Order: sequence, then C-alpha cells, then structure tokens
Amino acid sequence: MNAAGKLLLKYRSDIDGLRAIAVLPVVLFHADLTAFSGGYVGVDIFFVISGFLITGIISREIQNGDFSIITFYERRVRRIFPALFVMFFFTLAAGVFLLLPSDLEKLGASVVAATTFVSNIFFLRTSGYFERTAELNPLLHTWSLAIEEQYYLFFPILLMVLWKFRWNWKVVTSAGLVLSFVYSIYMTDHYTSKAFYLLPSRAWELLLGSIIALGVLPRINNTLLLEILAALGIGFIAFAVLVYDPETIFPGLAALLPCLGAGLLIFTGQGDYKTTVARILSGRVLVFFGLISYSLYLWHWPIFVFTNYYSVFPLPLAHSLLNVIISVFIAYLSWQFIENPFRKPGGKFYSNQKIVLFSTTAVTMVGLVVMGTAFWKSEGIQFRSVDPIIALIQNVQKASWEEREMPFWIKVHSA
Repeated sequence: MNAAGKLLLKYRSDIDGLRAIAVLPVVLFHADLTAFSGGYVGVDIFFVISGFLITGIISREIQNGDFSIITFYERRVRRIFPALFVMFFFTLAAGVFLLLPSDLEKLGASVVAATTFVSNIFFLRTSGYFERTAELNPLLHTWSLAIEEQYYLFFPILLMVLWKFRWNWKVVTSAGLVLSFVYSIYMTDHYTSKAFYLLPSRAWELLLGSIIALGVLPRINNTLLLEILAALGIGFIAFAVLVYDPETIFPGLAALLPCLGAGLLIFTGQGDYKTTVARILSGRVLVFFGLISYSLYLWHWPIFVFTNYYSVFPLPLAHSLLNVIISVFIAYLSWQFIENPFRKPGGKFYSNQKIVLFSTTAVTMVGLVVMGTAFWKSEGIQFRSVDPIIALIQNVQKASWEEREMPFWIKVHSA
C-alpha cells in the first residue's frame, strides 16, 4: 500500500468540517438569506469531497487486490438509501395532504425519477433550478444525488479496467478532468441548463477530488506554503458563497473557484501537519454539522417547500430561521436513528447478509416507483379535494406568484 493509501485509512475530522462548510451555505441560501447568495456552490464542494473519498477507497482496495464491486455498492446502499427512502415516503405522505393535484402529480413523477437515479435529467426537462416553479417541488434537490449515483455506476469499473490493462490512472483521470472542464465551459455558454444538470459537465468536479486521492499533485512539506494554500482554499469558498448569486453564469468557469477551494483544503489536510484552517474545520460544531450533512441536505428542502407552499408573500426572516432549526433537528434524528443503525455494524438495522440488504432495497425501490407512478398517472389523485376549492387556491396562488416580489434566489436568467 502506498503512502496515499495509508493516509486514507485515517479518519479526517477536517473533511467532516468541510462537509459542514458545504451544506450550511446551501441551507441558508434556500432559506433566502441574502448574505449567502452563492450558497448553492456547496453542492460543488460535496462533489469534490465525494470524488476524493470514493477514489481513495477504490484505488486502495484495487491495489491491495481486495476490491469487490458488490461490496462497493453495498457501502453506497447503506450510506445513501435508508435516509433517502424515508424522506421519499415522508414527502409523498405530506404531499397527499398539502399539495394541489397538479403538484402532487409532479411529485409522483419526481419520486420515480429520483428512485431510478435520473432526477437530474427529469428536472432538466421539466424545470430549471432557479425558476419560480422550482420552489414548489419538494424533490428538486435530488438532482445532485443523481449525478453522484451515475458517477458511482461507471467510475469503479473505469478504474478496474485501467488497472487491468496497466494504464496510468493519473494520466487518464487528469485528462478526463480537463476534457470535462472544457466541455462544462462550452455547455455553460451555450446550453446552461444542460451544463448545470448533467454528469459530463459536472464530472470534472468529482475528478478533481479523484486526482488528489490518486496523488497526482506532489506532496508539500513546507508548513508555511500549506498554511497559505489552506487560507486560499477557504477564501475561494467564502468568496463564492458570499459574492456569487443566481445571476452568476454557472457552472462553467465560476464553478472552478469553490471546487478549487475545496480541493486545496482536502490536499493541505492530508499530512501529519494540521493547518490553522484544518484545525478550525476539525472543531466540534463543524464536525457535528458535517456528520449530519447528508440528512440535513435531504430534509431541509422538503421542509422549506411545504412550509412555503401556500404563502402569498415571502416568509419572514424569523420563519425562515425556524425552518433552518427544524431542519437541523430532523437531520440529527435522521442521522442518529436512520443513517447510523443501517450503516454501522451492530446497528439495529444492520445486516451482514448482502442478499437481505439488496433484496430489501430492490423491494423498497419498486414500492416507491409504484407509489410515484400511481400519483403521477392519476394526475395527483384529484378526487382528494373539492373542485371549487382547488380552483380558488390555484387562482390565489397564481396571483401571489405574479404580484409578490420573488425571492432573490429564483430571479435568474433561463437558459
């Protein structure tokens, strides 16, 4: 095992802190806090982190001769699906009571798309991330999960093939990064929505984490230089979060700043020397938010959508902050009672039998697809409500969208 492989065996609290730096701006951005007008770049930070961690695990196991594609997907299933599926069921149940038929119909289709890992394509075809109708879709945020899931489908196989034929991992992943980045710039200029939602124009962000994990960049032992690079990294992220806004042409070149910032923080935190930024990221508060970051990302958006669904005017600041607090609380419960029991050996719902895990997952996915399809094809179960009431609500809601001042994060060009 090489030195990089050994380093990846160690738990890095600073990466959990970086997860917090990724998720909190996203949540505050969606809470319509204008100070975090570029908070959406937190998703890009997540992509870099995922690329680093996944590539590190796969490359180390392939080199050791103990990589199993089944085991890899088992870990992904344990990590991603339990909390995701619970959120889906909750959202569908809440949607039955809260959503108008037209929106429940869209939610049903969204569940089908998200369950089958293509929600990014679905939302590309049905709505833009920053368009006003997006505020009414409780599963819009699953587009980023779809990109990661699609990446997980092909990337392990790619590394296995490269290793088998003794092709240089570093050269191929670096070339892929450059090609994807150039493609992203082109697509952002000409087809912005496709660049935003589709994997080919986002792959370079994950590959940036991959090349760090593979040791493409030479190690640095100069502590002063490490401190400078780490400071630049957090500075790049802060600039993007605080200065970008929905009118920023994104991703393209603009995505380079937060991704490079995340890459610098990951890179400078690899060795035994801990920079000042790494020590801050390793603080208990940031690590806590990093640990619950996945659940917080999953749950915050449906909560925001449902609480804002019938509002005629933008929510007051106090209400938005209350939504943030509720989201954090539910995320903690999700992490504690759903994520951990499924992921950790000895957990209440942990099973060593892969057949049990995969069969349960398959049955749950089928159930979600059936439920989503039922809501979709029944046009939102229209018999739930009295037609005159539906018409009245739709008219009020339509008028409110036309007359109210739109939240700043929805005001953006349409591509």
